[in-house]
Order: sequence, then C-alpha cells, then structure tokens
Amino acid sequence: MPSHPGAGDRADWAAVEAGWDTPFPSDFKKFMAEYGEGTIDDYLSVLLAEPQGGFGSDPLYMGMAEESQNASDLWRTESRKPRLIAWGLDSSADILCWRADGDDPDQWPIVVWSRSGGRWTEYQCGMAEFLCCVFRAEFDRCPLGDLSLWGAASPRFLHRDEQQRLRDSGIDPWTGEPDPYAGMFGD
Repeated sequence: MPSHPGAGDRADWAAVEAGWDTPFPSDFKKFMAEYGEGTIDDYLSVLLAEPQGGFGSDPLYMGMAEESQNASDLWRTESRKPRLIAWGLDSSADILCWRADGDDPDQWPIVVWSRSGGRWTEYQCGMAEFLCCVFRAEFDRCPLGDLSLWGAASPRFLHRDEQQRLRDSGIDPWTGEPDPYAGMFGD
C-alpha cells in the first residue's frame, strides 16, 4: 500500500505518550510517519494519535480518546476491563483497538469490536501485521464487518488532508470523478 506525496503526520510522541501515560507501538509510530491519519479504500479510517483529551477545538471530532472510551463502554464482561486504545474505525462501525495491557506496547494484541456480531475478537499481532493479514486474507475469516479490504490486492490509502483537498476541488477522492454533491452542503 504505497503512501502518496504529503502523507504522514508528525507527532510529538513525548506529549502523546505522556498524555496517555503509556508508550505506543513502534509499528503505529512508523505508520503515522509514513501515512498519517486517513482512510484505506474509503472503508477503514486510521485515527491520529493525539494527547489524551483530543484537540478540544472541534467538538465534533471523534478522535482516539473518544473512540477508546466508546470501545471501553462496549466491553461487556464481569471481570476487570482491559485498557483499550482505539486506532481505527471502519464503515461497518467496527472499532479496532489495542488491548493495552502490559509494559511492552509492541506485544499488545489487536482486538476488534464487531458491530454486526456484537462481540470482541482478539488477534495476536500488531497493527501493521493485522492490516497485512486482512489485505492478504490470512485470518480464518474476515475480522471486519465488510469484505471491502479482505484479500485487497492493491489497497489505497488517502491522508485526511488529501481527501479534503480533492473534495474541495469538486472531486470524489475515491473515484476520481467529479463529485455531484460538491459545494451543496457548505464548507
């Protein structure tokens, strides 16, 4: 999955990790540097790592902290809830998280809340390996609520700024065609 010019986000990892009171997985840091916040094939959104509490200036922004709280609220178990940190969402309303237990973030498993199945499933891999396994259809079954990325030979990533630039120019970012709704709903 190649990145594109202008992709990638610079993060103040010291501030992010201090705010979350934990280090983040190294593959996620590398993903953020190469790709940044954006979407894969108009289906799976990867969240920007921000200091705990989010950006605060946009009350509609549902960032990593808010989605992590949503994930925690969905964890229905009588035993102690694990610490969940959401890193992705998909168009099927699934939430992709790390189960952030333990001192080594590179060992945190991925857990996926399946909105359609109403259950959590755990995968013993990191974020990058998880995505590769989805793209290569290497799990026993697709962990996401839709088969859009399952076995995707050439997944495409668009950084959030590139998506916005294309929309602002009247182009659908995923089809490359003129967007018939461009400009209809304000800025």
